[in-house]
Amino acid sequence: MIGATIADYRNQRQEVVEGGRTIYTEPDRIIIRDPSGQEYVRGNDLYRFRYGARDIRTETVGGETRTVVIRPDGTEIITVVGPDGSLMRRIRRDQRGREIVIIDNTYRDPRAVGGFYVDVPPPVVSIPYDRYIVDAEEASPQVIYDTMRAPPVQRIERRYSLDEIRYSPNVRMAMPSIDVNTINFETGSWTIPPDQAARLQVIADGINQAIQANPQEVFLIEGHTDAVGNDVDNLSLSDRRAQAAAELLTQQFGVPAENLTSQGYGKQYLKEQTDGPSRINRRVTVRRITPLLNGGQANAAPPPPPRQ
Repeated sequence: MIGATIADYRNQRQEVVEGGRTIYTEPDRIIIRDPSGQEYVRGNDLYRFRYGARDIRTETVGGETRTVVIRPDGTEIITVVGPDGSLMRRIRRDQRGREIVIIDNTYRDPRAVGGFYVDVPPPVVSIPYDRYIVDAEEASPQVIYDTMRAPPVQRIERRYSLDEIRYSPNVRMAMPSIDVNTINFETGSWTIPPDQAARLQVIADGINQAIQANPQEVFLIEGHTDAVGNDVDNLSLSDRRAQAAAELLTQQFGVPAENLTSQGYGKQYLKEQTDGPSRINRRVTVRRITPLLNGGQANAAPPPPPRQ
């Protein structure tokens, strides 16, 4: 819905209780509240891939649904989701049939226990704060480019699934991030005004440079709200903000959709500690998560061919 606000989706939301969990269903995402009180949102980002597609095929085999988006150059992006709609794998297949797995969300490390929340201590950060949480408004393009390729702030102990990264803050915090405070959202809205869209250019340039060097790079776009409103509204709203930024990065700046993933966190991570309206808190954050997905084993691009 063009120009929609969270109030429009609130009216369409359905609520059911299953096994102690409260599940809120909207037309394009669900919000789950566990008995422990933990809440998270899960959206379907397949629509991001439809932009500019030559053809789209979908088939369901054995409970798995495979959606193949064929681009004008013949490249195929294959997204596999499970029976519950959760992402399992995302693969890029080139014109010659060679496949690169961008995301494998089915991997479970032998050391993983329980659900997707990983209880690890916060990382020890020894780099300057302004290089750990980069302010997009203040940082130079070079600092932003460097952050898109920066290593973890400490050793990564194992591979993590995408869901473990999404739902475990201390895991994510091992990677530097960029607060995209050059764009602001109105209360209740996820629309990025046209006059602010151009401010994503330097972010897109940094992401694209990193992907050119390593086609398997993955960047998490995180959405946030201020503390106004209820938790369910804020989770839905923040997830829509993250997806709006990811969509714009692809459609306006050519960032490959398959190298982006998004997640909303509502009001869980306020930058300005206030219960009132706050533009600073209504923001998106960009974080490179490739080392978390591959356990710190940098999947570097292949070396250049030897000179003849």
